[in-house]
Amino acid sequence: MNTLFRIFLLFLSLGLVSFSATRGNVKIIEASENIRYLSQKIVKDYLLYYQYPQRREIKQKLKKELEELGENFRVIAVTSKDTDTKDVLEFLAYNKEQMEEIFNQKSNFETASLIIDYSETLLEGVDSIADGYKYEFSKEEKMLMAIKQIEYLLERIIKYYMVLHTGFNNTVNKELLNEAMLKFEEKLLLLENYHYPYALGVERAKIIKYWKENKKIIHKSETLFIPILLFSSIEYLEILVDKLALYHSKNQ
Repeated sequence: MNTLFRIFLLFLSLGLVSFSATRGNVKIIEASENIRYLSQKIVKDYLLYYQYPQRREIKQKLKKELEELGENFRVIAVTSKDTDTKDVLEFLAYNKEQMEEIFNQKSNFETASLIIDYSETLLEGVDSIADGYKYEFSKEEKMLMAIKQIEYLLERIIKYYMVLHTGFNNTVNKELLNEAMLKFEEKLLLLENYHYPYALGVERAKIIKYWKENKKIIHKSETLFIPILLFSSIEYLEILVDKLALYHSKNQ
């Protein structure tokens, strides 16, 4: 009996370790998704500030977004014991400091170029972190992750819309914009095929409708530049998407 009891305790402890590891993975993956989102949102908002430097409220918004970035770095730092993860985080924290210094300077073409580069560095770094903490998602977790990616892709799309109008109108950036739009529509298809309750089905229909309207404007980016209107429209889209995220979060 003692031997059997010891075996039972061993399996129980292994189960608790596995549960603890998975819970830690969830925290790190959620923080990683937040960083991916913020990496695009920050540069999108900075490029708006570059276009409209008289709008000081944008600068305040950027400072708040940098604080949120730091908070998500801390979540990963506290949760992970992995030395590689901590090394990448240290490098990303340095990038964040450089961005903060830029925000305290007068915006110009060079600072805009640096912010674009830093945002891609943040993205590459956090992707390398998240890859080490993947696990088998449930159906609802998969949908929640798809929605997180939709929010990130919305920011990335508008980021490259702004990039093309800030003096970086080249083939590579056009391709990155088109790539983000294609990925967005792939994720949107997952929402279209999911069976939501009636009320949320109505919200989903709004998302599809407003995306089609925004897509038309983005496709006319060569001749039509209306960033403030487009920013407001994307923010409304994200509010609608958040309602679906809350549903999947509750049903995990």
